[in-house]
Amino acid sequence: QVQLVESGGGLVQAGGSLSLSCAASGRAFSTYAMGWFRQAPGKEREFVAGIIFDGELTYYSDSLKGRFTISRDNAKNTVYLQMNSLKSEDAAAYFCACKTRGGGSSSYYTSASYAYWGQGAQVSVSS
Repeated sequence: QVQLVESGGGLVQAGGSLSLSCAASGRAFSTYAMGWFRQAPGKEREFVAGIIFDGELTYYSDSLKGRFTISRDNAKNTVYLQMNSLKSEDAAAYFCACKTRGGGSSSYYTSASYAYWGQGAQVSVSS
């Protein structure tokens, strides 16, 4: 069992930056791939970014690449999402998720590949 707790959400002006953190419980964190997803009201949950167990490889939604950066600190059992140049359309609830099973690179993009989820952190962007 893995418990995930996001923090760092809030209100930011368009063009600004925000950093989210996700603290994970359990000793096996360093063996798990992690991901970030987001869901805006009335929309489906969408993939934002993923990172392999040791942080050496990352994956991004094509539409967000260059503005968002995922990273992790296995010593702190924490995964991060740095969001820059935020736009109004980035407003959503952001969820971190733990991918406990293997699979190819395509598996990072699918929410069904993730076994554990945080409760979400709300990000609001004012224009």
